[in-house]
Formats: sequence, C-alpha cells, structure tokens
Amino acid sequence: MMRRFRTTVLLLATTLLAGLLSGSSAAQAGSPMWTGLTPCAQPELAAYLCGELTVRLDRDDRRSKTLDLPVLVAGDPQAKRTMLLLTGGPGQPGPSLAPRVLQAFEGIKNDYRIVMLDQRGTGANALNCPELQSERGGNDLRVPSRAAVLACAATLGADREHYATTDSVADFEDLRRALSVDRWALNGVSYGTYTAQRYAAAHGSRVTHLVLDSTVPVDAFRAELVETFPEHARVLRDVCAAPGRNCPGDPAEDLSAVLRREPALGPKLLEAVTMVSYFDPVRFLFAPEALHAAAGGDNAQLQQLFALVDRFSPAPAAQYSQGIQAATLCLDLEFPWGGAQSAEHSRARKADRAVSRITPEQLWPYNATAARSNGEMVMCEYWPKVRDREVGRLSLRGVNALLLHGERDLGTPLVWAREAQRDLPGSRLVVVPDGGHSLQVGGAATVRETVTEFLLR
Repeated sequence: MMRRFRTTVLLLATTLLAGLLSGSSAAQAGSPMWTGLTPCAQPELAAYLCGELTVRLDRDDRRSKTLDLPVLVAGDPQAKRTMLLLTGGPGQPGPSLAPRVLQAFEGIKNDYRIVMLDQRGTGANALNCPELQSERGGNDLRVPSRAAVLACAATLGADREHYATTDSVADFEDLRRALSVDRWALNGVSYGTYTAQRYAAAHGSRVTHLVLDSTVPVDAFRAELVETFPEHARVLRDVCAAPGRNCPGDPAEDLSAVLRREPALGPKLLEAVTMVSYFDPVRFLFAPEALHAAAGGDNAQLQQLFALVDRFSPAPAAQYSQGIQAATLCLDLEFPWGGAQSAEHSRARKADRAVSRITPEQLWPYNATAARSNGEMVMCEYWPKVRDREVGRLSLRGVNALLLHGERDLGTPLVWAREAQRDLPGSRLVVVPDGGHSLQVGGAATVRETVTEFLLR
C-alpha cells in the first residue's frame, strides 16, 4: 500500500527483430545493458522468452554498481503491440509469477507481446533483510520491531536511497528503449498501479493504454490510513447483509466495542481484517462472528483469526521483499513528520500530535492506536533518515485509462480507486460486486473480457 507522494510496439524489420531475440545490443558507457531475448532456461518458463536489463543503482554516478533486472516476454514476440505488466508490493517479483499470472491474458496473447520484469530489489535479486522478512513476510500492515527495521537499514546502507519509485520508472523507460518499443500499454496490479501511473505521468506520450487493477492513488492519502477506516465498516456490514450470511451482530459496532475494551488491539485488528479481505472477500471467513464474540468479552475466536492470518503471512524475500518494501515506502511516502530526510528524534512527537487531532468520528470503527501504530507508520518511523528527492505535481490528463476495483477490497480500498479516477479525466472505473484484490488473476471472466476489449480497441 502507498500514500501521498510529494508532491505498441512498432512493426520491426525482420533483421531488427532477429537481433532483439538473439543477442545483446551495444551500450554506451554508463548506459543500460540489454542481453536481448532468448528462450527461458527455467523449465517452468519454457514457453517464454527471457532477457536481462542491467542498470545503474545510482543513475547519477557512472561508477555506481549495477543491478540486473530479469525480463520475461510472453504472447506473440512479433506482435505490433506491447504491454508491460507491473506486479505489486512493493516487493513482488515479475517473471517467476508468469505461469500463474499470464493465464489471465489469453484474450490478447495473439495481439500483444506481454512483458514482465523483476523491479529493482525484487525477485531473483531481491533485497533480503532476514529479521524484517521473518517478522512481516508478505504482510504490509504487520508491525515490525525497531531492531528488525534498523538491521535492514544497516544491511542496505547508503544504497537504500536508490530504491524510490522514481528509480523504477526510469528502469521501465530503459526497458522500453531496449525493446525498441515506441509506445506501449501498462497494466498494473496494486502497487503496480502506482508505478504505472508514475510512468504515465512522466512519459505520457509513450502510453497507449493504462489498466489499473486494485488501484493505489498517485496523490493524497494519509499515513494514518483513516480514510480507509469507513471502508472497513462498509465492507463488513455488506458481507453480513448478504443472503444467507446471518452474522450475529453489527460487525462494525462490534469492532469498535472490542477496541473500547482493548485499545491496543487496533493495529492487529486493522491488519487481520485487511488480510481476510485478500483471501476471502465474499464471506470474510468467521471475522464477523469473532468480532461479535470478542465484543462480549470472549476473545477465543479472535485469537483463532489472528493465528490464521499469521499462518498465511510468511513469505521469502524472493516472493515478497520486505527490504524493498521498507526502502521504497520510507523514501516515497509523506508522513506526519515529513519525508525521508526528517529528523528521527522528532518523528514520534509529530506523529502523536497529528493523530491527536483526528476526531473519534474519523477514526471509527478503529481507534487512535490503529492510526498511530499501523505497520507502515511504525516501520518508517524507525527507518533512518535518507536523502530525499521531491517529486513535483503529477498530471495524468489525457491518459487512456481503465480502472478495475473489487467492492470488498480492503488492501486497496474503493475510496482510493475513486480518488485515482478523479486524477484521470475521462477514465472508466469498473467496480466488481463482492470482488476482492487483484481482479484480473483468478477473477471473473467478465473482468478479463473487459480488459481485453479495452486493450484491443
């Protein structure tokens, strides 16, 4: 999850295509290196073509070390159109997800070549911070320990200032040039929607179509996450209003009652309800029942819910890098204490003051502890200051965009999609009833048909 940041392939000649598929192109000193595309060596990726883009960690220093970014191409390698598919996080890989993810794009495989890559710090060359990875796994809202955060920052050292979204956007542009693509479509999922929008804002003339699935807005949401709290109430009540659900009470009122009795549970409940929305958006498992029992003083089912979330949370760095999660979020986000260069000693005081100004009505059904001590807020409060690079006001006017959003997605709530749509004049927002996170993969066929129609027009 993210918050406010300060703020087609042309038809190639036969000889050019042969060079692209078979070998590397010469690069000037300091320029990115590109291997070209050859059949992937991994057995599970045998149906695809693979290559590697090598970029500088620090784009302003030709002596900087380099990063190798694996690239995978599916679909028709000679197609007139290209789509860059951007995965989420920050922290998810690209090529290793291809066998599962690319099934969603059968409708365009004869018209597009579909490109995936490991964004810097992810996948095969993921930033690995063992303690932080062990504590958070694949969970964005898990509250980390100070020791794990500081150990991760020490592992990355001064390099940690080169993992901002701005750096990834520049990598995408290098990839476009390496592929000899004039214009292409971008399709982002979750955090991938943010990077896709950032690329479109910087290189709008290069973008033919923009698909945003489970949208993160490019501007104006808060570290305290209070704008998402009413969405939790709405979704929980919607789940319980479904035919046959028969919840024992009002789950939003029950959640509020639990936190009146045990305020310290705020961050854990925010994490648990959000995670449940990822893997069971239709029924929300037994979360409403657990909240009702806990509101009456019986926490047994609530502890079972927490244990279930714990069981689904572990993930290795190659699958979901918490190192890149910390390095990117703590660089890019705007917190109550300011940006990444803010003095560390004043962060807690400024965060406390900001949360004290939020009204109980704004916090409901959660509480001030959930706002002040959610996992993202805590992680970046502990993250040592690092040189900041401000990003000017971003404009997405004129971008041809389709937004897809699940009505019950709490990882990237519907309020974010509506906000993003306002920044994309003329865009279309498709809201899927009962839908959850990441609608193109494993979602309804009608969603994939909508995307296919949009991309082929």
